[in-house]
Amino acid sequence: MPDPLNIIFAGSGEFGAPTLRALVEASDCIVQVYTQPDRPAGRGKKLTPTPIAQLAVELDLPLLRTADINAEALPSADVMVVIAFGQKIGEAAVHHPRLGSVNLHASRLPKYRGAAPINWAMLSGERTTGNSVIRLANKMDAGAILAQSEIPIGDTETAGELHDRLALDGATLLPRVLVELRDGIAHEREQDHTQATMAPKLSRETASIDWTHDAPTITRRINGLSPWPGCRVQLVDPAGAAISKLTLLRARALPAAPHDTPGVLQESGVITAGSGAIEILNVQPDGKRPMSLNDYQRGNRWVAGLRVQSVA
Repeated sequence: MPDPLNIIFAGSGEFGAPTLRALVEASDCIVQVYTQPDRPAGRGKKLTPTPIAQLAVELDLPLLRTADINAEALPSADVMVVIAFGQKIGEAAVHHPRLGSVNLHASRLPKYRGAAPINWAMLSGERTTGNSVIRLANKMDAGAILAQSEIPIGDTETAGELHDRLALDGATLLPRVLVELRDGIAHEREQDHTQATMAPKLSRETASIDWTHDAPTITRRINGLSPWPGCRVQLVDPAGAAISKLTLLRARALPAAPHDTPGVLQESGVITAGSGAIEILNVQPDGKRPMSLNDYQRGNRWVAGLRVQSVA
């Protein structure tokens, strides 16, 4: 049996949790987990550990919460794995492990470098996406590619669901790369930097819907921004009175629609777009749990003539 790898794991977000668990199950030795400090969360602003901190405690791994990994004295290690960490790691730390440092990124690089690759792949109309395992580099997400995967994007899949599928995919892809690095058979190739596109951080302003756009574009926005930041809307009656606010969580594009003002509910329950129509499948009323549109309609108005307006 080959010797286990001694691994430094740097991560904060939920995306890295399946990979951390897979490395432990593979009997590799996690010599140190680094994560961001606890942050205020929820209505009570209670200090809350990162998902990686919670998993490290569950797995009884050595854990250090740090605001700057570059200021820490790193332990000896074969390799450092970095996934959704949220800090820029300096050259000294990158090259500290014997085999260097690798990163799992949720896109097929060089496309969608940045903070929100899953969302922007969906917003841009990609039919497939995947993960990339790369070398850490000075320039964001620009390191040499060690391995990539490819998976399809479902027609009504949400960004949250795709995130979870990619996280599980990464838990298979990255450990395989570590074995190749250990055995000296890993193959690296430089990215074609001329083909790079960006996936900047999202904001609530990103989630505003222009109903004059075509149905596929609007559907990608609803699904690609679900569950966060979420396309939040207000239903308004023909007299201009606001009825209720809710977040649209899942939708399907339909090719044909009655000729009507974009953003208006039809008798069939669909919303008219600039071209085609939008069938809403799941929603979340303010202050309530996510539910199907059918469940929402049992106790709320969703009738022809109502306008659907984006709200902050």
